[in-house]
Formats: sequence, C-alpha cells, structure tokens
Amino acid sequence: MTTITASVVNKLRQITGAGMMDCKKALQESNGDIDGAVDILRKKGAAKAAKRADREAAEGLTIAKSSNDNTHGIVVEVNCETDFVAKNDDFIAFANQVADFALINQFTDKHALLGASFEGKTLGEICVDKTAVIGEKVEVSNYALLSSEGVAAYNHGANRIGVLVALNSNSDESLQAGRDLAMQVAAMNPIAVDEKAVSQEVKDKELEIGRDIAKQEGKPEEMLDRIAQGKLKRFFKDNTLMNQSYVKDSSMTVSAFLKSVSPNLEVKSFERFQLGA
Repeated sequence: MTTITASVVNKLRQITGAGMMDCKKALQESNGDIDGAVDILRKKGAAKAAKRADREAAEGLTIAKSSNDNTHGIVVEVNCETDFVAKNDDFIAFANQVADFALINQFTDKHALLGASFEGKTLGEICVDKTAVIGEKVEVSNYALLSSEGVAAYNHGANRIGVLVALNSNSDESLQAGRDLAMQVAAMNPIAVDEKAVSQEVKDKELEIGRDIAKQEGKPEEMLDRIAQGKLKRFFKDNTLMNQSYVKDSSMTVSAFLKSVSPNLEVKSFERFQLGA
C-alpha cells in the first residue's frame, strides 16, 4: 500500500481547499496520485453539493455597489447556511468577488451572471465547488442591475440589506441625496417609488381590504368606497417612497426633501435586497 505523507496531503489540500481527512482518503484511493485524488475530490464534492441542493441557505451577505462614474450599480445576495460561515473571511471575499465581477460586466439578470465564466468555470459551477469545500450550500439567490444618470448604493446592518437608488442626475449633491434615500429605503422598505408605480392588483386588494374593514366597523354601505379610498391614500403615504416621511427630518416628505436638493431631481427606481427575504 502506498505510504501517504503529510506533505503530500497538505499539497493536495492547498490545491483543492478540501479538508485534511478528505485529502488523505482521496490519496489513498488514488494510490498517492495527486491528479487522481483531485478528480476523486471533485466527484465526491459534486455529490456532497447535490445532497445539499435542497438545503435552505438563508444566511450570507447582500452587497450593493455602484460604478466609479456612478452611472450603474448592482446588488447581489450570496447565501450560505449559517451565520458562522457568513462571517468567514473566505466567504466574505468570495461574495465581494461576485459583486465586483457583476459590477464590471453589468449582467442583465441572475441567469447571465451564473452562466458567465468565472475563474475558468461558470459562476454557478464555482458555487457548487464552494459548497463541496465549505460543507454548506453556497448560492447566488438574487441579483439586480440598475443603470441611470446617477446610481447610489448603500449597505446596511453588516450587509444584511443592500439598496440601489437610480436618479436622473449624478451631481455630488444628487448622489448624496441618493445615498440618504437608499438609507430610507433600507429602513422603511417602500414597495414603489410613488403611487403611479404601484400595480393595479395591489391597489384593488387594498381597496377591498379597506371596504371590508369599514363594513366590519358598521359604516353605511354608501360610505364604504370613500372610506376605502382614504385608507388607500394612507397606504400610499406609508408604503411609497415619495410619500413617506423623510427619516432624517419627519417634518417633510421624501418628495419635499428631493425638491429641497434640486427642483428637478427625481428617483427613477430602486432595488432593495434583504438577506433571506
């Protein structure tokens, strides 16, 4: 039987990143052949990853970044299974590599990101490899790209929330306002920029709920629609960015804050990712 030395085991470990015992067993199976051991570890790693494919990966990082010229930005969620791994330096470095890779290439969607060549393999394949090495499911679960005249990025709460805000200007004042509003989006979680951006389905549902509540309160039938409309306006105030109270100065709305920065400054869209949501 071939003698497996500690130095050979360590060499295989440095090549693959696999655990010491896994490396030793693979070398024993390959009779000390390192290339053969690498193949064995890859096959076993893929099997381990397949077993974990249905596991829930709700920990990890959300990372929002904007380009140097602030004309586009990305937000990506890279997941693992435990908070312990999420705080690991290697996992953090990998998540930031993914974010930088996405920012440079401006992929249109998650499918394009996962299918792109990343360190000699597709990013999706790299995630499978990471799953095998780390022993936890690793995946890119969410991704978005925003392009505009100006894009501000904000990361909140140890990268548990990532936000992008797209503006119609990239002046310094506008971008600072965009960062302030990204903080607003992180804290207040609006569903849309304004009432015009709220889907008709959501509006109809809120009107129905408003009418049902008024009816249960014993309000007259002829007043139900008017009461429901009033509740819908309140819904817009609480849940659309432009109508919310500005978190840094509750005496004004976000819309009024924007006008105070510049009369023509507009928020065109935003993206908000919350870890595990």
